[in-house]
This record gives sequence, structure tokens and C-alpha cells, in this order.
Amino acid sequence: MMKTVSLIIFWSVMLYSCKEVSFTEAQPRGVAPLKEVPPALRGVYQTFDKTTGEFSDTLIVESWGYHFKDKNDKDWLNRGTISDTLVIKFYQNYYFVNFKSEGQWVLRLVQQEPSGAIRFMSIDLKDELKRKEILKKLGKKLIIKEIKRKDDTFYQINPSPEQLMALIKEGFFTGERLNKVK
Repeated sequence: MMKTVSLIIFWSVMLYSCKEVSFTEAQPRGVAPLKEVPPALRGVYQTFDKTTGEFSDTLIVESWGYHFKDKNDKDWLNRGTISDTLVIKFYQNYYFVNFKSEGQWVLRLVQQEPSGAIRFMSIDLKDELKRKEILKKLGKKLIIKEIKRKDDTFYQINPSPEQLMALIKEGFFTGERLNKVK
């Protein structure tokens, strides 16, 4: 039960956290959104639980979007359909998965490896000390506008595509590897 709860928390944070770097529009700006998920990215991906050494939840990427199944094959964790609130763009070998939340665009970055596995990344602001350090570094590069909505805090930036790629190359985006199993 505790493992299931921790996985739910993991996916909640991976998809959306209460403190997020956000954007005024889907990123990268000026790049057209995809109408469907490309065939190369479609498939079944699993996370690897470092404590047990076993595969855990399953991410299923289809032409219309994605959904998750737990290790018991129950499809109840989360789902996203390409729409005006879930926008996917492809630019310089990265998939930019944009979620609209509380009027803000939240970004997750997906990079596919030659093996077919994917890296699922974000600017991680969960840890308070790291958050202060990241925001300080980010503030030297871009203007940050703090926006509070209910229990959520957004740190809104508006980078050009070139500035966004520089943030990626400088290691602002970090995350988990998901192995492709089908």
C-alpha cells in the first residue's frame, strides 16, 4: 500500500507540483503543436523502482495522448489527451509536453534515447534549498514573475526558443528514465 501511495505521489509530482516554473504560452513559442504523438514515441514504458529493483507503474503513449497503469494493470493513475490544455511540440530532438494549469503552462520535457527509452524531465523545485538556488540562477538569465493561485506558486518565465534550449543544455531540466518495453 505504501509503495502504491509513493508511486502516486511520484507521478503527481512528475506531472504537476504545487511549485512550478511556468510559461505564458506552450513551449517552445513559435513552434507548431503536433496533432498526434509520433509513432516513434508511442509505446509502453515502465519506471524502475530503485528500492526493490522491480519495474513499477506503466506509461502507455498512444497517438491521442497517454495513460498510466499500476503494476496490477489497473488504469486509474492519470490520463492526458492532446487538446487545448495538453500541447505537445517537437523541437531540436526534444518533445515539449505542455500542460495548462490555473492559467499557466507547465512544461515537461521528453527525450527519446536510441534504445527507445525516454527521459522525462522538468525543472525540479520540490526541495526548498534547491528551489532557491535554481530560481537564483534562473533569475540571472530571465525575468521571473511569481504568481500565486490557491495553494500553488508559479514562477513564470518567457524564454525565446534559443533561451529555452540554453536552459536545457545547462542542466536546468532533470528527471527520470523510463524503459520502453513494447
